[in-house]
Amino acid sequence: MKRVLVIEDNPDNLLLVAMLLAPLKVDLRTAADGPSGIAAAQGEAFDLILLDIQLPGMDGYHVANALRALPQLEATPIVAITSYAMVGDREKALREGFTEYLEKPIDPDTFTDTVASFL
Repeated sequence: MKRVLVIEDNPDNLLLVAMLLAPLKVDLRTAADGPSGIAAAQGEAFDLILLDIQLPGMDGYHVANALRALPQLEATPIVAITSYAMVGDREKALREGFTEYLEKPIDPDTFTDTVASFL
């Protein structure tokens, strides 16, 4: 079973992501902020990390950089899920260590297809 870590502070978004991932039958772990997400990633191996950029205290860019510094996550896909949708935001996310970029509001079809492509 594939393992997915979702780092998201909004409970409604987290619920939506969990519902969309249910048909993929993944082992889902969650974290509500950057430091707890990093701690979770240090203790377990994941096949995919879904990471909100707008997190309290430590933004997703810093979290992605910290995750990329962990040797066991060098090849793990990290997908940004964000409401940042201005020109250049996707490119910035990819420069900052994200593998892919998905905009909020989440499009269920695009989201599920993108996640499945990494699993």
